[in-house]
Amino acid sequence: MPTKMLHIPTADGEADAFAAFPDDGEQHPGVLMYADGFGIRPVLREMARELAGHGYYVLVPNFFYRHGPTPVIELPEYIGEEARPAVFAQLMPLIEAHTAERSLSDADAFLRFLTGQPEVSAGPVAVTGYCIGGLLAMRTAAAHPGQVAAVAAFHGPVGVEGPDSLRRLAAEVHLGHAEGDMTPEALDELNQTLDAAGVDYTSEIYPGTVHGFTMSDTDAFDPAALQRHWDRLLPLLDRALTSS
Repeated sequence: MPTKMLHIPTADGEADAFAAFPDDGEQHPGVLMYADGFGIRPVLREMARELAGHGYYVLVPNFFYRHGPTPVIELPEYIGEEARPAVFAQLMPLIEAHTAERSLSDADAFLRFLTGQPEVSAGPVAVTGYCIGGLLAMRTAAAHPGQVAAVAAFHGPVGVEGPDSLRRLAAEVHLGHAEGDMTPEALDELNQTLDAAGVDYTSEIYPGTVHGFTMSDTDAFDPAALQRHWDRLLPLLDRALTSS
C-alpha cells in the first residue's frame, strides 16, 4: 500500500499530511480523513491504509499544523487513564485555538489539495472524522455541499452548530455516537433536528462504548465497535462514491 507524507498549502502556512492509496496506478475516489485530537500517529496511519485498501485515496491532514508538524505533542504509545490528564493539558489549548473560521479555511485548502492529486479521480469526495475530527468533517461537508457526497463522524461533537449548518448538508451522513457521549433522549433530539433539516442520514449509539472507541491505542478502544464503524462507513462510501 503506497503511502506519502505531503505538505498542503493553506492560507496560514503549510499543513503536513499523510496519504494512503491503492497500488494499482489507477485513479480512485478521494476521502478526507480528520484525526481525533491526538492527531496523526500509527493507529491513524493504519486506519487510513485499511480504508485505502478498499479503493480510496485517503488524505489525513495535521489540522494543528499552526502549532508545529506531526507529532505536535509527544504521545505515549498507549493513552490510558494515567496518561490522559497530562495529554489533555497540552491538547486543550490547541483545540480551543482551532476556531470554526480556521477549520473552514483549512477545509477549502484540504479539499483543493485532495482533488488535485493525480491519483484521485474526478467526481465527489467523502469526509470522515473522529472525535473533534467528526465536528470538522461535518463543517467541511456543510461548507462544500456540491463536492462532498458522504460524511461520517464517530464519537464526535456533531450537531453543536445547530440546524442552520445542518440544512446546508447535501451529503449522505452517518453518525456513530459513543454511549458515554449521547443519551437516548439527546439522540432523539439530534435526529429530530436532522429530520427537520432534510438530511439523508443514519445516526445511532454504538452499544457499550465510551468516547474514543475506534482508537486501538487508547483505553476507550472497543474492537466490536471499530468493526461496526467499518460496517457503516464502507457501504456509505460505496454508495456515494463508486456506485453507478
